[in-house]
Amino acid sequence: QVPLVESGGGSVQAGGSLNLSCQVSDIPGYTFSELCLGWLRQTPEKEPEGVATIDRDGLTHYADSVQGRFTISKDHSQNLLNLQITSLKPEDTAVYICAARLSGLCTINYATRFRSRGQGTQVTVSS
Repeated sequence: QVPLVESGGGSVQAGGSLNLSCQVSDIPGYTFSELCLGWLRQTPEKEPEGVATIDRDGLTHYADSVQGRFTISKDHSQNLLNLQITSLKPEDTAVYICAARLSGLCTINYATRFRSRGQGTQVTVSS
């Protein structure tokens, strides 16, 4: 398990922006650069869904619902995973969860299989 701690959630109006961050701690045998990282989101009514992933080579993958509005990135100097969210919609309201996996595929379809997860940070978008 990779220790993950999210920050940056909040309440915004539709059309607004937020920047989420996830502090990724080191674990024995793996470096930050070797991890497959991603963001999930969950509401009380739904199962967690993959939002974005970024693989070891920096290739990014997004859910269709957020393509063009969300940007996932890594800050190697601080072991941070970031998610820039723009043009927020009320349907983006959810708990956003940082996730990681040590091996396996890193595309958006596999995001919900990432076993290491943080506690999540709430994003609330009002209309």
